[in-house]
Amino acid sequence: MRRLICVEIVALLVRSILYILPSYFANSIPVVLGGGPPLDGRKKMKDGQRVFGDGKTTRGFFAGIFAGILVGAIEGLLLSGTGWDIYGAGPQAYVLAGFLLGAGTMVGDLAGSFIKRRSRVPQGKPSVLMDQLMFLFFAFLFSYPLAAHLLSLEAVLSLAILTYFVHVGANVAAHRWGLKKVPW
Repeated sequence: MRRLICVEIVALLVRSILYILPSYFANSIPVVLGGGPPLDGRKKMKDGQRVFGDGKTTRGFFAGIFAGILVGAIEGLLLSGTGWDIYGAGPQAYVLAGFLLGAGTMVGDLAGSFIKRRSRVPQGKPSVLMDQLMFLFFAFLFSYPLAAHLLSLEAVLSLAILTYFVHVGANVAAHRWGLKKVPW
């Protein structure tokens, strides 16, 4: 009985990671491929704060979406028709999921920056909810029409906990490698 429960937990975690992988790549690739003009065109809101800030660039935004699509396409080629096929609708479902997860991730990241600017949190200062989890919740929201069957309460909670630790670890590593100015 215990062995069966352990197997079910591992299967849930593997399916959840396969589902969220395009989002993780979409969230991280702007650190490497971003830069260039800021997405907000340096415009300020009525509160005197920038819309998003210098850290959100057009190149980073679209690189993130593209990374989600690319990871989704690779998963579609590798997983479609196998025992780990999480969509069961062919490789094109993975490409669509990659797009939805990538777009949701990037919009969630922008939403977090927008809220931080409205709350007068200086750019580069940490906010656990905005920095580590906002992108995840938007990825869930955007991909829900395609992935509702993967978003059980257990999967969502597991991914929220896992994402927090993966995000913190990736940011510390990116900081140590000189890719980020701050380790969050």
